[in-house]
Amino acid sequence: MAVKIRLKRMGAKKSPFYRLVVADSRAPRDGRFIEEIGYYNPLTQPVQVKIDEEKAIKWLNTGAQPSDTVKNLFRKEGIMKKIHEAKNQK
Repeated sequence: MAVKIRLKRMGAKKSPFYRLVVADSRAPRDGRFIEEIGYYNPLTQPVQVKIDEEKAIKWLNTGAQPSDTVKNLFRKEGIMKKIHEAKNQK
């Protein structure tokens, strides 16, 4: 089973916000998911991003693949750097 970390679209028409979810790659975008690990609201100034770092790192270490957008959000929050440093210390 391929697991992905991706965005689930929520909100009304033309006013989206997103939840970061861990889901099976075969599941539909807004369908079934395994766990919710945060949210992303691009409409506010500044942009709101809240990610549960422990859960994100746990899923990345167990092999979940982030989507391109989620990878960029992780990079801005410093999560990708922590994963990289943890791998280099081993």
